Amino acid sequence: MTVDEIVILLVEDNPADLELTLHALRQSKLANRIEVARDGEEALDYLFCRGPHSKRERFEVPRLVLLDLKIPKIDGLEVLHQIKQHPHTRTIPVVILTASKEQQDLVTGYRLGVNSYLQKPVDFDAFQKIIVQLGMYWLVVNEPPPHVMDAENRGSTE
Repeated sequence: MTVDEIVILLVEDNPADLELTLHALRQSKLANRIEVARDGEEALDYLFCRGPHSKRERFEVPRLVLLDLKIPKIDGLEVLHQIKQHPHTRTIPVVILTASKEQQDLVTGYRLGVNSYLQKPVDFDAFQKIIVQLGMYWLVVNEPPPHVMDAENRGSTE
């Protein structure tokens, strides 16, 4: 991965939602690469360079994590908790993209530090539009924070 490469980590176990999201992201051409994790354990392994991702450079973090809540092995809220607790990953924008209508998921997500919470629309066109809009905002409009490792390498105390 190059410094300017835009990578999205998509954490989704539903094959239909996965394909719809990938299709919308690829059509928008906002990211150079989309990494997919189909469960919470795989997402954390990718982010923390463990298991099959152990050879990945730690400074190579995604610019955005799209996170479903109802995923196998480790649920989305625990994945969010671990992302936001670790200094290496806490500044990565995380957008919960879920079918959950549970108020407690919304409250807990924001308490744990989610950057945005979106409920997946049922309509394909509306879903595609939301994916493009959130990609435009988080990958083009929003100014990303300097990466923790970059600041440490420059001797900064950020």
